[in-house]
Amino acid sequence: MFAVRQKFPPSPPLDIPATVQREFKSQKALSRIKSGARIAVAVGSRGITNIKSIVREVLDVLKTAGAKPFILPAMGSHGGATPEGQIEVLESYGLTEQSMGVPIRASMEVERIGVSADGVDVFCSVEAQRSDGIVLINRVKPHTDFQGTLGSGVLKMSVIGLGKRAGAAACHAAATRLGYEHTLRSIARVVLRTAPIVCGVAIVENQFHDTARIAVLNRDEIEEREKELLEEARRLMPRLPFDDIDLLIVDRIGKNISGAGMDPNVTGRWVHGYSSSLGPDNQASPLIRRIFVRDLTPETHGNAIGIGFADITTTRLVSAMDKQVTYINALTSLT
Repeated sequence: MFAVRQKFPPSPPLDIPATVQREFKSQKALSRIKSGARIAVAVGSRGITNIKSIVREVLDVLKTAGAKPFILPAMGSHGGATPEGQIEVLESYGLTEQSMGVPIRASMEVERIGVSADGVDVFCSVEAQRSDGIVLINRVKPHTDFQGTLGSGVLKMSVIGLGKRAGAAACHAAATRLGYEHTLRSIARVVLRTAPIVCGVAIVENQFHDTARIAVLNRDEIEEREKELLEEARRLMPRLPFDDIDLLIVDRIGKNISGAGMDPNVTGRWVHGYSSSLGPDNQASPLIRRIFVRDLTPETHGNAIGIGFADITTTRLVSAMDKQVTYINALTSLT
């Protein structure tokens, strides 16, 4: 046995407060916000590096503009699909009413705001819909269920995050018939047209999970500019150093790491195919014959989504699993 250390080129250091302020100013994103406006700042369940600093700076920018921001958990069915569970997820990232100095409104109540071009009902958080404006904060990265010109990011958050459990379930159900990217785009266009979206704050991370870029996207340019950011995120994704692996030992999996617990873009194990059991023409790279997962991250709060990718696990992981939380997430996403 021998140790292997990968070396990736570092990204230039990013001054988060200065970058957020500069982006809001250059994009004129505050021009539509009036003094006293109630602005919903949507935050998800992913373990985004520097998320506490980024959210705080966005809140400060909005307060300076005279707005009255509040935090809205935008995470679909995560946190057991309960207000208390979603607040707990935010707390694990240091996002509390006390630390951020603003209220957190975590209701799971939604309202139907329209129908997509494919006839899919579109839902949005009541708290978001009744606000004077919505700012979506999310990381842009390749998705774990499909590959294309759209991944996880601001556009997806507008559908799955703001849609809470009802919106997430409707989207995933339609995606099994129509395809994920097509469904997300068609529903997102209804949300962007109907909900009071102000802008998105898109984050790109490098191979070290450091913040490599922060970009403010005005409502009308979210769909197009996110495609460019996805290409940057894909280029910066880490890769395993071998194409053929007998055994991969994974210390921890969790929703804070990836929507699939462990990222198929890295492991080659995809939701819709068990790569090591397929013929050579259909195997994803890298080819990993066996995966052993040792534990869950504390930040996943018992959500063991992704354990189905593993061949071997531990009683420790099984004991840490919150079956109710895991089942709700699995049933909502139909994975």
